[in-house]
Amino acid sequence: MKRILLFLLTNIAIVLVLGVVCSVLGVDRFLTRQGLNLPMLLAFSAVLGMGGSFISLAISKWMAKMSTGAQVITEPRSAQEAWLLATVEREARAAGISTPEVAVYEAPEPNAFATGASKNHALVAVSTGLLQSMTQEEIEAVLGHEISHAANGDMVTLTLIQGVLNTFVIFLSRVVGYFVDGALRRDDDRGGVGMGYYITSMVMQVLLGFLATMIVCAFSRWREFHADAGGAHLAGKRKMIAALQRLKSLHEPSTLPQNMAAFGIAGGVAQLFATHPPLEERIARLQASNG
Repeated sequence: MKRILLFLLTNIAIVLVLGVVCSVLGVDRFLTRQGLNLPMLLAFSAVLGMGGSFISLAISKWMAKMSTGAQVITEPRSAQEAWLLATVEREARAAGISTPEVAVYEAPEPNAFATGASKNHALVAVSTGLLQSMTQEEIEAVLGHEISHAANGDMVTLTLIQGVLNTFVIFLSRVVGYFVDGALRRDDDRGGVGMGYYITSMVMQVLLGFLATMIVCAFSRWREFHADAGGAHLAGKRKMIAALQRLKSLHEPSTLPQNMAAFGIAGGVAQLFATHPPLEERIARLQASNG
């Protein structure tokens, strides 16, 4: 409940801030007496679409820590924490990035995620369930997978794709809404827009939003194969395959919050809206690869 409330409050705050920005810039006045001002509507859509995505990226580490209760390891309190820090540092150096923050969060499911505003300011977190259910070699591969996400710039790329899609969802839904409303009110000379505009815009935003989500999920599945290859390069192909096989045997639905799920290692179940390919497919792809 706490995670859901935090997610909702954060998104409401982002929308309010961006609403104020749009008002200050004047781009929220795209409905004029002369009709729809398309350049202004595009600017309005870009502020909301791109702005929301990049604000979410900027606060992603904070959100991850707050929503999962992840504790960043600053001074190792055990041999296991010391090993985690040393392994992440070694793999990050091999990947050519700055050492990410390393955190552990309480969760029975074996899971891990990487997030952060850039590849050199990332966070890698693992669940207690993963530490308890996997061997060091398997954990090493999981860490390599997450570090590869950071090194590949997946967080920024995903944000750009999401921002562009959000922009066009907002833009197109209002354009369609305007023309549908115009068709419904063609004999009305009062000017402005009616309820048809608002209802159609909302419906189209939902429908186009589903399509945008499918595109984002498709990219997310594609990048998982690259992160697996990166994990195999950093930790060894045998270890990466073993880690995926272990996850397959232990897999249960993840409790990772929705806004962090794109960076988790556990896969989804829905075909079109899954953020990860099936574990069987990932294992087969690694087994068939060279090296």
